Amino acid sequence: MSSAAQVPPSDRVVDGPTPKHAQLREILRRAVESELPPGSSIPSERELAERYQVSRLTVRSAIGKLVEEGLLSRVRGKGTFTATRRMELQLYLMSFTDDMRRRGRVPTTELVRGTTEIPPAPSASALGLGDRQPAHRLVRVRRADGVPLAVERGWYHPGRVPGLLDLDLTQSLYAQLAQRYDIRLDHAWQTVWAESADRETARLLGIRAGSPLLAFRRVSSYQGDPVEDMTSWYRGDHYQVTMQLDRNSPDFGHQSKYGGTR
Repeated sequence: MSSAAQVPPSDRVVDGPTPKHAQLREILRRAVESELPPGSSIPSERELAERYQVSRLTVRSAIGKLVEEGLLSRVRGKGTFTATRRMELQLYLMSFTDDMRRRGRVPTTELVRGTTEIPPAPSASALGLGDRQPAHRLVRVRRADGVPLAVERGWYHPGRVPGLLDLDLTQSLYAQLAQRYDIRLDHAWQTVWAESADRETARLLGIRAGSPLLAFRRVSSYQGDPVEDMTSWYRGDHYQVTMQLDRNSPDFGHQSKYGGTR
């Protein structure tokens, strides 16, 4: 036995109506969720195959599904590990930099693209721009402790943040909006959906194409004037969203001025 964390040997994989890979997947799931701490290595495919008397293909299928679900992660050349617990995505107006620091993590930002160009019609409408009026566009990768967690693609109103591209865009943008423009975003509409990573987003995040993502589109304003239309793609293996729901909501089905129900 290697130094990998112990997976309970008392569970057995047996012949029956439930496929063996599904039985093994549930054995591993129980161990990951209740017994193994985050970052623990699990036994190799060979060890698991011998222990549960199944084929390596069965083991690979069981582990692969748990990797897709974000419970396990593969590290090339090192093995398979239990994933770190998912962080709660903040649903209030706080910068990524401040959010990571609050969690005790070290945030860094990579600027992938900073341009001024014609935005697509939905973004132009959200920002209150005229036909063919350009806007500032930013594409950034956000990391915590060196791990890429999110890709942000945002559009910004050029009249409210002139010279935006001259800022140090590897630092907190919200802090610089406050310092340079005296803009402290105070209201936003946000839409959330699930999405699979396309090839470009997957490359920026260092994950496989098709991996699960949580996508957020947020239109933020200051004193009633829209400033930012940003969509962020967060890794589904690192984040989850929890919301409090009340039985009666007076805003249910409320139509957003940016289009759609929010």
